[in-house]
Amino acid sequence: MRVYSGSDIGLTRDSNQDYYKTGVFPDNAVWAVVCDGMGGANGGCTASTVAADTISEKLTGLYRPGMTEDEIRDIMEYAVGEANLRVFDMSMEDSTLYGMGTTVVCAVARDRRLYVVHAGDSRAYLVNRDRIFRITTDHSVVQELVSAGQITDEQARSHPNRNIITRALGVEPYLHTDYNTADFPEESILMICTDGLCGYFSDEQLLGLMQGVSGDELVSNLINAAKEQGGRDNITVALIEG
Repeated sequence: MRVYSGSDIGLTRDSNQDYYKTGVFPDNAVWAVVCDGMGGANGGCTASTVAADTISEKLTGLYRPGMTEDEIRDIMEYAVGEANLRVFDMSMEDSTLYGMGTTVVCAVARDRRLYVVHAGDSRAYLVNRDRIFRITTDHSVVQELVSAGQITDEQARSHPNRNIITRALGVEPYLHTDYNTADFPEESILMICTDGLCGYFSDEQLLGLMQGVSGDELVSNLINAAKEQGGRDNITVALIEG
């Protein structure tokens, strides 16, 4: 398995409040974490950076080859929980950082299985050949409206409340995350991205953008596609290719 990633400030923002980390474990399992900060330029950048760095530190320190699926889940949820506390404590100690937070998607790929922990509206997708499957469900106001059948996915992308999320790392001392698993067939791609990318495209449009290209070229193509749609937000993508 291989991992590729990239981030871009976009065309309208003064700073990039997204942050990501990726790596490979000793048994060739691959991990990635993507965060989209909030709370102003200073707070958003701090929240996403501290969260991703903390998760990276905890995962790489705790992971061992041969772990069971339950043990992998435990260390992932522990890492995200520690990141939540670290960001929250910083916001309590520094008035300039008060209220900061970040979305998070943390993924591990091992032995043709995917493990994903997330909070917020950054997403994880599984793509293989002619099919795309959204692993995560947004924690957002518009997703609640979609789930209730009050608006469509297409309407959600232009809804005035589309940027209001209902869960974020670092805002409260305890964070409730969602945990999902999925099979990871050969020649599949796990894509993790912030809403600066997925906010512009339907799942089917994303699938079209991802066909016939891979690796660093695919990362660049996805970022450029979001910028061609206006690039109104920071854009971050991490790809794990099976």
